[in-house]
Amino acid sequence: MEKTQSIRTAIIGAGPRGTSVLERLLAHAADLLTAGNPGSEADGSAPFTLHIDVVDPYPAGPGHVWQPGQSRLFLMNTQSFYPTLIPEDPALPAALAGSTFERWRQRQQKDPLPSLTGEERAELAVLGTNDFPSRALYGRYLRSTLDDLLARVPDGVTIDFHETSALSVRSGPDGMFDVELATGAALRTGSVVLALGHIPSRLNPEQRELQAAAQQLGLTYLPPAVPADVDWAQIPAGEPVLVRGMGLNFFDTMVQLTEGRSGKFVETGGLNGRLEYEPSGQEPLIIAASRRGTPYRAKAALAGYYAASVTLRYLTEAALERFAAAGIRPGFDHDLWPLLHRDALWAYYSTLVRSQPGAVPDSAAFLAALEEALHPHAHSAANWEDAVESVLAVHVGPRHRLDLAGLAAPLAGRTFASRAEQDAAVVEFLLDDARRSALGEEDPVKKAIAALHHGRAVLKTAVADGGITDESWVAGLRGWFESFVEGLASGPPALRSEQLAALARAGVVSFVGPDPKFGVDRRARTFIASSPWVAGQPAAARTMVEALAPGNRVSANDSPLLQQLLDDGMVRSRHMMTAEGAPVQSTGLDVEPHPYRPVAANGSVTEGLYVLGLQLSSAQWGTAIAAEAYQPGGPAYRSGQRTLRDADEIAAAILRR
Repeated sequence: MEKTQSIRTAIIGAGPRGTSVLERLLAHAADLLTAGNPGSEADGSAPFTLHIDVVDPYPAGPGHVWQPGQSRLFLMNTQSFYPTLIPEDPALPAALAGSTFERWRQRQQKDPLPSLTGEERAELAVLGTNDFPSRALYGRYLRSTLDDLLARVPDGVTIDFHETSALSVRSGPDGMFDVELATGAALRTGSVVLALGHIPSRLNPEQRELQAAAQQLGLTYLPPAVPADVDWAQIPAGEPVLVRGMGLNFFDTMVQLTEGRSGKFVETGGLNGRLEYEPSGQEPLIIAASRRGTPYRAKAALAGYYAASVTLRYLTEAALERFAAAGIRPGFDHDLWPLLHRDALWAYYSTLVRSQPGAVPDSAAFLAALEEALHPHAHSAANWEDAVESVLAVHVGPRHRLDLAGLAAPLAGRTFASRAEQDAAVVEFLLDDARRSALGEEDPVKKAIAALHHGRAVLKTAVADGGITDESWVAGLRGWFESFVEGLASGPPALRSEQLAALARAGVVSFVGPDPKFGVDRRARTFIASSPWVAGQPAAARTMVEALAPGNRVSANDSPLLQQLLDDGMVRSRHMMTAEGAPVQSTGLDVEPHPYRPVAANGSVTEGLYVLGLQLSSAQWGTAIAAEAYQPGGPAYRSGQRTLRDADEIAAAILRR
C-alpha cells in the first residue's frame, strides 16, 4: 500500500455482486486503518481516504432482481440456510457487519426491525430453515445488510450512491477513468468494477419475428424478462396464453397467473390426499411448452443443500489434483464426465439395494462387482461402461436400471394420440417426481441426481480459468451437460410440481409436447405451437409469454454501457476453439485472472478495470447462483464462496493501486 494515497473507485451495479465488492472494500479499509497503515502522524504521510461511487438505477443491495417490493409469490430457488452476502472464510478480512441470510432470518423472528412491513413479518413468522424464501424477502436481507454496513463505515471512507445508469466508461492517458451517467453527470475515478448483473439482451431472430407479427396483427408478445418487470395484467382471463419455457421462470409465470389472481390450492386430506386447485375465474388458460415437454425435476427433500449421505468417490478434489500433477488439462467428456457418471451410478445402485431390498437378490455380490467395474484404473476409458453393463446384466432387471438420459427427457421416444393423452402423461410424471422428492435420500433416482449436484460443485472448480479445453467447454460442458444437469438438479421445490399437476387436472394448464415448433397463423391472427410427437391441431393463442431469463450473452447485449466498452475496444467477448479449429463466440467477456480484468480488443489488459458476476461466464461456470453459506457438517466445496473471494481480490487490488 502506498503511504500517501487518496483512492477513488466506482462500482457499476449495486445488486449482490456490487454490494459484495463494497463490503470487501470496507473490510479491507478497516484492516488497513486498524493496522495503523497507511497515513499517520508518526510517519508523516497523508491521511488515508477512500471514496466509493456506486452506480445503479435500482436501490443498492437488492439491485434489479431482488427488489423487496415484488410479488411474494416469486420464490428463491434455494432454501433459507443456503445464501449469504458475507464471506465466512477466516483467511479474508472480517466483515464489519452482516451475517448469512439464515442468521438474519432467525434474528428478525426474535427481534424484527421496525422497518419491516407487515407482509415481511408474516412471511418471517412461518419461514423455516428448510423453506424457500420469497425473492422479495431476500432483497430485504440484502438491503438490511447494506444498511448495517453503512452504519460501520470506517473513518476516511466516503460513499455516494447514484440511482441512475452508467452510459460509458473511458480511460485516460493518466490511468484514470471517466464514467458518464445518464443524468449528464460524470465521475472521475481511479478504478471501475463492472458488476452489471442481468443485462438487457437483444431478441434472437425468431423472437424478433414473433414480436413483429404481434405488432402487425394486434397480438400480445411478452419477451424474456425478469418476472418482477412483467405487467401480468396484460394477459386476459379466460383466454389461452402460450408460455414457452418450463424452467424456473415458468413457475413464476404459473403462480402469478393462478394464485396471483386469487386462485387457491387446497389439500384434500385422507389416505390418498392430494393437492387440488380452486379457480377464481380470473386465470387464463396456460398452454406450456418446452424442449423436454416437461418442467425441471423438483428438488428432493433434504436437510441441507447437498445430500448428506453422498460422498463422491471418483470426481473429487484429489482427482483434480492428479490431473494437475500429471500436467493434464482435462477434457469434459473424456476425463471429467466419466468420473461423475461413476458417482451417479454408485449413488443410485447403492441406494437401490438399501431402499428396495428385493430389487437385487444378491446385493453384496452385486455391489462388490459394481465397485470393481467402476474403478477408474480397472478398465480403459473406452470399456468401463461395458464392464458396468455386464455386471448389471447379471444382477439387475430392466425395471430397476438407471437411465440418466431418460431422467432428463421423460417423454422421449413416446408419441401421443392427442394433447389430452400427453397432458395425462405429464401429470403422471409430475406426481411421480414429487413422490420421489418426498423420499429424499431414500429414493435411488433422487440420490443419483444428488451425486450430480455434488459433482457440479467440484466441476465449477475444475473448469474455472481455463481448467478444461476449449473444445470440451463448447461441445461438452455447455454443449449438453449444462442443460442436462439443470433439468435434473436445478428444479423448483416439490410443491411447485404438485401445484402444476393440480392446475392440469383443473384444466387451467395444458401442455404442447416435446420439441415444440412456434409460429403465427396470420389468417386466424394467433400464435401457434405444435409438437411432432403429439397428434391433433396446433395450440393457438393471441398472447405468448417467453418464460425465459434474458440471454446474458455479451455479444447480444442491449446495454449502452457494455456496447460502448465493446465498440471502444476496452473489452471483448471470449472466443473458444472447437475440436475442428473453428472459433466460437462464448457468452462472457474475455478476462485475465486474478482479479478478473477484461482483455481489450488488442489483447492488452487495462489495469484498474475489473469484472465480477455474470459476465465471467466464459471463465467460470454457474455464475448466477448466490454465494453459499457454510453448512455445519456439510461439504465445504471451494466453489461455494468463489464469488465472494473474487470480490475480495478486487477490493484488495483497488486498495493496492
